[in-house]
Amino acid sequence: MDLAFYIVALVLYFGAMIGIGLYAFKKTTGGEDYMLGGRQLHPFVAALSAGASDMSGWLLMGLPGALYMGGLVEAWMAIGLIVGAGLNWIFVAPRLRQYTQIAGNAITVPSYFGNRLHDRTNILRIAAGLIILVFFTFYVSSGMVAGGVFFQSMFGGPYVTGMLLVGGVTILYTLFGGFLGASYTDVVQGLIMLLSLLLVPITAMFVVGGPGAMFESVREVNADFGSLTSGGTFIGIVSAAAWGLGYFGQPHIIVRFMALRSSRDAKYGTVVGMTWMILCVAGAVFTALAGLAFFQQNQDAVLTDSTNGESVFLDLSQLLFHPLIAGVLLAAVLAAIMSTISSQLIVTSSALVEDLIGGFGARLSDGAKLWGGRIGVLVVSVISLLLALDPNSSVLALVGFAWAGFGAAFGPIVLLSLFWRRLTMAGAAVGMVAGAVVSFVWGQSWGAEDQPLDVILGLFGEEHLYEIIPGFLVCLVLAVLISLVTPQPEPEAMEEFDDVLDSLATGEAPDRSAETATSED
Repeated sequence: MDLAFYIVALVLYFGAMIGIGLYAFKKTTGGEDYMLGGRQLHPFVAALSAGASDMSGWLLMGLPGALYMGGLVEAWMAIGLIVGAGLNWIFVAPRLRQYTQIAGNAITVPSYFGNRLHDRTNILRIAAGLIILVFFTFYVSSGMVAGGVFFQSMFGGPYVTGMLLVGGVTILYTLFGGFLGASYTDVVQGLIMLLSLLLVPITAMFVVGGPGAMFESVREVNADFGSLTSGGTFIGIVSAAAWGLGYFGQPHIIVRFMALRSSRDAKYGTVVGMTWMILCVAGAVFTALAGLAFFQQNQDAVLTDSTNGESVFLDLSQLLFHPLIAGVLLAAVLAAIMSTISSQLIVTSSALVEDLIGGFGARLSDGAKLWGGRIGVLVVSVISLLLALDPNSSVLALVGFAWAGFGAAFGPIVLLSLFWRRLTMAGAAVGMVAGAVVSFVWGQSWGAEDQPLDVILGLFGEEHLYEIIPGFLVCLVLAVLISLVTPQPEPEAMEEFDDVLDSLATGEAPDRSAETATSED
């Protein structure tokens, strides 16, 4: 009987997502609409879309599970992400919104790099597009694997059926709705996630006897739960907090800034986005607290995932609520997974059409870009689905690597391009490639012992420093040094930098795309 209610909730959720995608389809008329929503994204939509596409299933399963098993020392990653997201909204969002319009009306991150640094060889644009295409293809695949595993564990159906169902619905509304479809569905998915992360822990807290009884039960299970250092190490804490560095270089997140109506919308987006994120993280913390208390008081209740604790949210949802409501709450996990997949599909498709095909000299009409984007979504989706056929596929291990890789390769270049007029194309290219290479080499396992390079070399004893830190620093240092020893940017690039600074106060961006096109011709 419970399964029937779960299926009803799931059908309603999938139907809503497809309906929103069809609505967005009617509002998408050209290539810029499909890839960037015509730069008319409301800051409320942008904020929730950025948050939902960022957090994925980690927010509802990974974080509560880590806290459940280890205590607040596991919260350093969340703290780092909150700080990184806040800095991203405050400092990157307004400038990136203006610069991408002023610098040739760039609609993708690679095209922004090329236009900002006046790279007439298109090397920078193509290299960035290839990085996005390769890593996001695997990233999308890992999300589909997660969807299939979730469907299998919650509904008892075949893995492949669940993977195809979750992937198919996501592909459908992304294929037709494009950027707007992904963004609008992200809003609904983000609200479902927020509601679930408030409803589950609050209900569980009162079931166990209120806040006082909850904290008392938690102390009996883990007296050091509230410590931010107990059981942790300096390198471990720094590595976890360093995840926040990745925000500056995540294409599927910062593209939301580029789609805002105006740079002035960034303030509104900051308030909405950070409120959503803080409430969701707080909900994850209290889900772990309430879960510890609940299972301590109810010894007959069994935590499904006793190894990692990642089922605590799912188990509480099923134990405390009517099956129909539990089905909606369980849909929150799918919402987190699907919102990330859809955003990454759009960015990957845009890189394929706008940056790789366009970077090699092909000139596409707006209509051709629209259908090229849809074909790109389909191609990337098929490859990702094929990679996801194996539920034990190693692509899951690429999630952390991809976050570090994008953060190390793109993050410093985004920051320098927005705040330092002296950055050159050569500096950006060397820094970007070096950051990606260092992040890759540092994070891979080597030798007979199958350990990360820094562990083999004994740099920090037996501890591993998250690869985003050395990768980010190498990219930053090399980009600055190479820029200082190469000729300074041409006068037009300097003028664009000044235009950005002048336009931030009003939010109005002079369109220099026509001038740029004329000068390039």
